[in-house]
Amino acid sequence: MALRLGCLGIVFAVLAFLTGASAHESRPAYMEVTEIAPHRYQIVWRTPLSSGMRLPVALRFPEKTRNVTEPTLRELSDSLIERRLIELDSGLTGARIEIVGLQATITDALVRVQLLDGSYSTTLVSSSRPWIEIATSRSSLEVASAYLMHGIEHILFGYDHLLFVLALILIVRRGRVLLITVTAFTVAHSITLSLATLGVVHVPGPPVEATIALSILLLACEIIRSDRGQASLTAQWPWLVAFSFGLLHGFGFASALTEIGLPQGDIPLALFAFNVGVEAGQLIFIAAVLGALRLAKWIKVPVVVERHARLATTYAIGIMAAYWLIERLAGVTASAA
Repeated sequence: MALRLGCLGIVFAVLAFLTGASAHESRPAYMEVTEIAPHRYQIVWRTPLSSGMRLPVALRFPEKTRNVTEPTLRELSDSLIERRLIELDSGLTGARIEIVGLQATITDALVRVQLLDGSYSTTLVSSSRPWIEIATSRSSLEVASAYLMHGIEHILFGYDHLLFVLALILIVRRGRVLLITVTAFTVAHSITLSLATLGVVHVPGPPVEATIALSILLLACEIIRSDRGQASLTAQWPWLVAFSFGLLHGFGFASALTEIGLPQGDIPLALFAFNVGVEAGQLIFIAAVLGALRLAKWIKVPVVVERHARLATTYAIGIMAAYWLIERLAGVTASAA
């Protein structure tokens, strides 16, 4: 049984290292287009940085677009922000803005457009269709679809959150208890995601990310204690531990959502769709793990192999979490200096 889990844990560890051991390297690029006067637009273009390198993408505007002000650049710790003012005699409505190079990445781009008449749109541009055609308005369905997909992608590429869920599956043996535990985790991070995104509660991002890594490390230690027959709070009250740490993970989700922003006028819808997307991605992952467990049971893996594979998986989770913890603590220290 644990053989499949062992392979799965190692795969996630390798994936995390290959992406620079960062849990959210797939965060999207972001463009904001605001019409401030007839046919004149303020452009904000944010591209994420990975190991200090800018994402290799660039904007291509329609022909005859003129720069009213030249682009200015500002480098942050995790992204590069470019601002400029452009003008197009025919306006951007119905025109196409291309994101050159996006098709060669695994990153999407979130585009928000605010026109002078008060209409707005929010669109998720994917690498398979790296352009956006500016329309006068977007339907609520399109807004919900964009944030739903971003929620799914965030959880499926958020290796730290997935390792936490994997650790819960390892420590909780019974199906009914696992269902209650995962539900408690879901309810908790939904609460803090909503509160933080709406500005009711504010918690600095770097300490949250470091503590999330610590929560995964603690779960790995709890698995070891449980396997040795020692008293384990998580084994006895898994739903309570999942709920407590879920509150923390919700702030991590909120940090990602805050980076891309919420569309004015559609905040409740976008927040709900993003949260549903996170849950959908989480359920996809859980279904994949449980499917692997069922397959392993059908194959009848020897008990000794299961034991060693489970141990290897637990140590892989703990090592990855410890690496993230050290890396993020160093980032907190550097930002405070």
